[in-house]
Amino acid sequence: MTAEADGHGTPSAAPPPPPADPAAGSLPADGPAPSSRDVARLRLLIARLYRQMAQASGGDLNLTFAQLSALARIEEHGPLRLGELAAYEQVAAPSLTRTVHPLAAAGLIRKDPDPSDGRSWLVSIAPAGTDLLVRIRRERSELLSRRMSRLTPDQSRTLRAALPVLEQLLTEPGPREGEPAP
Repeated sequence: MTAEADGHGTPSAAPPPPPADPAAGSLPADGPAPSSRDVARLRLLIARLYRQMAQASGGDLNLTFAQLSALARIEEHGPLRLGELAAYEQVAAPSLTRTVHPLAAAGLIRKDPDPSDGRSWLVSIAPAGTDLLVRIRRERSELLSRRMSRLTPDQSRTLRAALPVLEQLLTEPGPREGEPAP
């Protein structure tokens, strides 16, 4: 995943957030459209925060976002066929094959013949893959925990109140690989 930068490779300070609006999460679907400024601000914030978390777990074998995502899905749902994993990841099977090959080569996943279909493979997480995910999650959580501990009580409440709204953004399905974005 390509993180967005401010042109200097470092995150720039974001303007302070607007006051919390408790009703914001309950706006009807036909409510006011978000401003392009707010959309850009959220997009940059997410990209920069992700980049900083990725840097906090810098010894992760330089895995791509797609590889880490596939590894986490395999841990969550495996063992599974590549086609099933491709469906979870919402990518085409050939793309996924290119994604999982380095994971297998690094010993992070195992590929075993599918006992119900000798032409297919099942992928499952290897102990080294589990260990890597545990370490990455710990390091990234430590970064967020340190930063969150510096928030004021009001900021902490606002952040906790925003979590369900941010989770709701994840429920909108994204375009499948090769399809145009809406």
